[in-house]
Amino acid sequence: MDPEETMMQGVLEYVCVGATKGQRKHPTDCASLVADHGIEGDAHAGRWHRQISLLDIADIEAMQQSGLTIAPGAFGENTALRGIRLTELGMGSRLRIGETAEIKVSQIGKQCHTPCAIYEKAGDCIMPRVGLFAEVTWGGQIRPGDRVVVVEHVPRSLFQAVVLTISDRCSRGEAEDTAGPAVENLLGETGRFHVYRRKILPDERDTIANHLRHYSDGHSIDLVLTVGGTGFSPRDATPEATRSVVERLAPGLDEAMRSASLAKTAHAMLSRGVSGIRGTTLIVNLPGSQKAATENLSAIVSALPHALEKTRGNPVP
Repeated sequence: MDPEETMMQGVLEYVCVGATKGQRKHPTDCASLVADHGIEGDAHAGRWHRQISLLDIADIEAMQQSGLTIAPGAFGENTALRGIRLTELGMGSRLRIGETAEIKVSQIGKQCHTPCAIYEKAGDCIMPRVGLFAEVTWGGQIRPGDRVVVVEHVPRSLFQAVVLTISDRCSRGEAEDTAGPAVENLLGETGRFHVYRRKILPDERDTIANHLRHYSDGHSIDLVLTVGGTGFSPRDATPEATRSVVERLAPGLDEAMRSASLAKTAHAMLSRGVSGIRGTTLIVNLPGSQKAATENLSAIVSALPHALEKTRGNPVP
C-alpha cells in the first residue's frame, strides 16, 4: 500500500468526555459531535478553536511500555486514533470520523504555563508536545471502532498563514475585498504556505490587536499578514495595533517593501506599515490596495520561508 494511503485512514481507538478543564476525561461508548461547538457535554466545547483534542494511540502505548499506567483520557484527550500519523497532519487538515462527523485541525500542541492536575498525576503530559486540536465542521455520532479518514491532508511542512484585511467598508459589506484574496493566491503560488484563515476586520485598533494576539499566542500560526490601514487617514491604525503586540521589530522587511514600491510610485513613502515578531509568529503590514499589497508582498516573499524557519527555532544556515 502507498505510504500516503496508509497515513490517510485509521480507527478511532476510544473517545473520552470530561466536565472540567485540566482534569482527566473519561471514556464513553458514544459521543455526539456538534458543528462549531465540540463534543456535547465536554468542558472544552464552545465557540473557539480547540473544541476537540486528539492523540496518536502509539504515543500513549510508548509511555505505557516505559512502565507508566495510563488510562484513556489521562492526558485530557478526547480521542485516540490508531493508524493515522498525526505528526504529518498540518493545520487545516480535515478528518472524517464515522459516517458524518468531520473535524479540522486548528492547533498543533499547546503551551502549558503551569503543571495541571493531569501532569501531577501522570508525571508527564504528552498533549503539549504531540497532541492536536480541532474544530468540529460537521456533526455526528462517533464511537470506538469508527473508521477515520483524512479527507484533506495539509502537510505539516507548509507554513501556516493568516490574512487579515483591515477595512471599515469591507467589514460592513459596502466594498469587495480584492486585496486579501490576491495576497492569499500569491502565498499559495509559492507552494510553501497554507492560508489557515482569511478574515475582514474594521479599522479598530483594539480589534486588530486582539486578533494579532489570538493568532500569535499558541495558535501554531507562522505568519500573519494584515492588508490595509497603513496610511495617513485618521482611521488607519494597523501600525499602532501591530506595535502594541510585537516583541521584536523586523524593519528590514519594511525597508525592502517601501524600496520596491518607491521604484514605481512616490506614494510608497506614505506607507506606515511595520513588521515584527510575537513569540514564534511573524506579523507583516501590507497596504490596502490589491496592487500595492501584492507588490509589497512580492518584494519579500522569497525571504519569508527562511525567516519563518528561524522563528520556528529550526537551525537553518
